[in-house]
Amino acid sequence: MKFKLTKEQRHVMIEDIQYFFLNERGEEISEFAAESILEFFKDSLASHFYNNAVNDAISVLQTQYSSIEEEVRTLERPMSR
Repeated sequence: MKFKLTKEQRHVMIEDIQYFFLNERGEEISEFAAESILEFFKDSLASHFYNNAVNDAISVLQTQYSSIEEEVRTLERPMSR
């Protein structure tokens, strides 16, 4: 699965990666190195996060469907013999 990023999103993410390396690891990395890391995450790890989000959305929809089903069932009328 290919994730398309806008130029601005890509720029912000690269800056975030550089910031992380500088503040967490004390390493200053180039824009090129940060872009390589971003590509690795996009190609190797993003699908895991995406699939997790899909499963979360399914859970929300199932809960909402169940609630709607309960509301509709309140409209049932007793059957006479």
